[in-house]
Amino acid sequence: MDWLLNLLDPTWWLTILGAFATIGVLAIIFAETGLLLGFFLPGDSLLVAAGIFSSASVAQGMGIEPLSFPVLVIGTPLCAIAGAQLGHFLGMRFGRKMFDKPDSRLFKREHVVRAEEFFEKFGPARAVILARFVPIVRTFMNPVAGVLQMSSKRFFIWNVVGGVIWVEGLILLGNFLGAQVDPKQIDKYILPGVFLIVFISLIPIIVEAIKHRRAGKRLPEPSGKHHRVPSSFDGQY
Repeated sequence: MDWLLNLLDPTWWLTILGAFATIGVLAIIFAETGLLLGFFLPGDSLLVAAGIFSSASVAQGMGIEPLSFPVLVIGTPLCAIAGAQLGHFLGMRFGRKMFDKPDSRLFKREHVVRAEEFFEKFGPARAVILARFVPIVRTFMNPVAGVLQMSSKRFFIWNVVGGVIWVEGLILLGNFLGAQVDPKQIDKYILPGVFLIVFISLIPIIVEAIKHRRAGKRLPEPSGKHHRVPSSFDGQY
């Protein structure tokens, strides 16, 4: 269980990456948004932590190299957008067969179902933007949008809007918080703050798990077929 907590802890990632932390953040954001296996990586909390540790005084207080704020501001939205575009391309290219795999520790079919339900509930444009702020859904939304034939042009427009708002908002928030804290009191403020952000980012997952558990108690088990958004959605985006 300790290894899972480490993977969710952004300060662990930044410490392990050391002098390569800035490049590591770019790679993680790309992987979390573009690769299905990247859903377990920290997103929201990592961006805030990266913004915080772009302050030289705060980074030195933690004993790590400060991250490059200009590179974060320019590079992370590009990686978030590029990762999502890759996910959308793979969805359009391979269709549902890219999800035809048994459940494992790193893949659960229910993640795909949640992304489809999110797409159906909010519609393509709002779903692509809002999914950025929901862990796991933001990873699976991109290939699901491709599978459901949301046009590449339309996806790109809303992908850019959502990616910029998500990334820049969290990095600027972290940078602001880092500038307000006395480096001598970093353990008192920064670390609890980062863990609070981790907890907040997990709330949607917890809520959805409770909802699905309750729904499972009320409804009979489906007979061999997994959920699918109605075919009327296909080809309309």
